[in-house]
Amino acid sequence: MERGQTSAAGLPATARRTVVVGGHEFGREFVIIAGPCAVESEEQTLTTAREVKAAGAHLLRGGAFKPRTAPTSFQGLGHPALEILQKARAETGLPIVTEVMDARDIETVAATADLLQVGSRNMQNFTLLSELGRIDKPVLLKRGMSATLSEWLSAADYILSGGNERVILCERGIRTFETTTRNTLDLSIVPAAKELSPLPVIVDPSHATGRASLIRPMSLAAVAAGADGLLIEVHPDPANAASDAGQQITPEAFRALARDVRALVIHLRGEVREAGVA
Repeated sequence: MERGQTSAAGLPATARRTVVVGGHEFGREFVIIAGPCAVESEEQTLTTAREVKAAGAHLLRGGAFKPRTAPTSFQGLGHPALEILQKARAETGLPIVTEVMDARDIETVAATADLLQVGSRNMQNFTLLSELGRIDKPVLLKRGMSATLSEWLSAADYILSGGNERVILCERGIRTFETTTRNTLDLSIVPAAKELSPLPVIVDPSHATGRASLIRPMSLAAVAAGADGLLIEVHPDPANAASDAGQQITPEAFRALARDVRALVIHLRGEVREAGVA
């Protein structure tokens, strides 16, 4: 199979695909996912969920299981975090996005998550990807920190070839020699991926930059590059966050960002529905 002709599901790359999560259509609407890097407590999570919901977010993100570089770093609350996320969805109505790290945990995580995230470190965990291809839940596949476009799309093919056609790609920055930012946000990959694949592509400027001050400009740049949505980390008290404090923005900053994103989407794409922000 030549890249650019068909996907693993047999669809031409020019036939754009939409993925519906909680009534929101990735690939047709501009969808915003927002929430804390990690679920730290019920109060922190519910407070954030209320704030991002009021600002216009469509889905709530929150890490229950955290793949960290150092074993001494906060690893997440695990199963109690899933229970907290369920409470947040029950109160706000926001669908849940959370990461699954192990094929053995898919059933447990899928019982809570409306969208299962595969993190950059697991992009080439082929056992996990193959198992996700057998379930009836959409998957958010992050690009690996050193992955080429071909490798990223091949990882998606593992899920697609298993029968699960609901895959969303997420650019989250790649590792380069630059140290000013956490990673290097590769916005050129957004239109490049769309030339070769029908799958929706969203951008995570939080992990890409690692700096709260850069999230707004990179979010707007992602809109201009043709992204189908954003994944933004929001915390009520970023300075005291248990993980990734430097890249989480306050609810107030998110509210302003959401307004700017909405205005730009309407300006560039001309459809209010695509703006995705009330």
